[in-house]
Amino acid sequence: MRRFLRLTRRQLLIVAHDLVAAAGAILLTFFMRFQDNDLMQRVHGLEIFVPLFVVYAGAVFYVFGLHRNKWRFTSIPDLYNIFRAATVLAISLLALDYVLLAPNVLGHFFFGKITILLYWFLQMFFLGGSRVAYRYFHYAHTIQKVKIADATPTLVVGRAADAEVLLRSIESGAVKKIWPVGILSSSRNDRGQAIRGIPVLGDVDDLEAVVGDLAARGSRVARLVLLPSALSPEARPETILVRAKRLGLAMSQLPSLDAGGEAVRLSPIAIEDLLLRPSVKIDYGRLEQFISGKSVIVTGGGGSIGSEICDRIVTFGASRLLVIENSEPALHAVMEALATKQTPAQLSGRIADVRDRGRMMRLIAHFKPDIVFHAAALKHVPILERDWAEGIKTNVFGSVNVADAAAAAGAVAMVMISTDKAIEPVSVLGATKRLAEMYCQALDSEFGHRGNGKQPMRLISVRFGNVLASNGSVIPKFKAQIEAGGPITVTHPDMVRYFMTIREACDLVITSATHALAPQRTDVSVYVLNMGQPVKIVDLAERMIRLSGLEPGRDVDIVFSGIRPGERLHEILFAREEETAEIGIAGVVAAKAVRPSLESIRAWLATIEQGVEADDRAAIYRVLRDAMPEFGGEPVGQVAPEGEIQLAEKTMGES
Repeated sequence: MRRFLRLTRRQLLIVAHDLVAAAGAILLTFFMRFQDNDLMQRVHGLEIFVPLFVVYAGAVFYVFGLHRNKWRFTSIPDLYNIFRAATVLAISLLALDYVLLAPNVLGHFFFGKITILLYWFLQMFFLGGSRVAYRYFHYAHTIQKVKIADATPTLVVGRAADAEVLLRSIESGAVKKIWPVGILSSSRNDRGQAIRGIPVLGDVDDLEAVVGDLAARGSRVARLVLLPSALSPEARPETILVRAKRLGLAMSQLPSLDAGGEAVRLSPIAIEDLLLRPSVKIDYGRLEQFISGKSVIVTGGGGSIGSEICDRIVTFGASRLLVIENSEPALHAVMEALATKQTPAQLSGRIADVRDRGRMMRLIAHFKPDIVFHAAALKHVPILERDWAEGIKTNVFGSVNVADAAAAAGAVAMVMISTDKAIEPVSVLGATKRLAEMYCQALDSEFGHRGNGKQPMRLISVRFGNVLASNGSVIPKFKAQIEAGGPITVTHPDMVRYFMTIREACDLVITSATHALAPQRTDVSVYVLNMGQPVKIVDLAERMIRLSGLEPGRDVDIVFSGIRPGERLHEILFAREEETAEIGIAGVVAAKAVRPSLESIRAWLATIEQGVEADDRAAIYRVLRDAMPEFGGEPVGQVAPEGEIQLAEKTMGES
């Protein structure tokens, strides 16, 4: 009774409707089945039976939850529930008539099998028909509103299963201001069909013909919406993009529903979405279970990697998030973006520099995080070759400060964002990141050997290569050069790099942390993301030119500027002496890196600190080679030309 009283006004109206439908189905059944004397003989019995039956039917409807479903979204599962409820009532009537009334009370059948079967059909019609009719009128009203609102005539590109998701979203009002006039599907089984009233007009190869035919009939298509199936490599999305540009069509995409995002919504198509191999399949349930309810700190949270980690942490249900950033505009931007997500998480942002050890200790101790993601870094190779001391202060001592502060605050894990350039490093960036890795590994090993009765803290590093569209990456630079009419500058025709999208990289970073914090502790403290096949930078440049509707060499030239200090032609993912291990997680491989003792690393750090104070680059390089015999950097030699460094500065950003 208490549950019944908690029903909303809308649910009470549904209950009232269903009770009337139950009474109406019984009465109409008798009026249709019996005539004259047969009907009159049963009228007195109906006066007693119908009120009792309506009460019983109400209980059955409540058990099957018919009051919980919104009529505007009536679907097959809802109709199946009605089928089950009507079947239970019909079987109940059968048992009542054949077991109780006929042999024991009346001596004859009050209903009869045909009457009960007729009731079963009428009951389903009364309950289901009203719901279907309501949904249809709501659908018709929505469609009319969409058309009146001058929605943009749109072609949908992708398979029928994906198209239905979009069409339902349009009908419900979740996606606005577009109206599909046709679908282009690569599946032969979809040809000649219609999905929710929208016809499949052909394949992607028919784009020009379909647009022309629709224009002749008065529907001028102005937009394409690419569904997830149209963005797969087999669908040749770059061809679609080029054709759409030639036709002057705007383009949007419907992100995959398994991407761990929020509600269905359209988003712009970025060129970087079309440049990679298929993304790794992420276990989002695993990530939500891991992050949900946790208190998390992200350093460098205003950078491209840091801000995406913040977004994912909030999406996966963290209870509290502290963003640490040394750039005021970057901190403001990420906090504004997180505020739009309307998350229940407590969000706070603080301006601080990871180099400031005292401030790191105080901030992190006061927040008491469960997990710290350390993304703050200087990362631009040629700039750090010139300003090497700044790289050491941020990438080495900043990482040491964050690791020590996280440990002192009782965090269960610190995850450091590293780079593939830390493997057999030849640059200041690689050497500083590798030294920071080594400190975290040594500290992780130290905690692992302490038997204090509780789960020891984990400190892990996650390495990956270039991230598409991150601050300072090659994609924004190439875009700007194409928009300026060229030329595109590539350092060397054989330059090869690994690439990954920001979201995929960040999801795999969190995935690595779930493995490190598994109940059974492993000796793995370095994780390497599977970056797929390496990409030649010159091929990337040519493809970006073509995706812009231009021709390399004719519309936009590609020129080679020469390898910059600290760069190498081919990046590597594992050092020769590192033992690798599969951990059973797609997209992530573990590396058992060589770990010097914590005492040795602290001695190296003390010497490096003295070298930075004395501005003695040669002394620092001697220490780096002592710590990393494979280090191939040179303390003297050519410095990048001033013009090149200025260009690099324009595109530099924190990780």
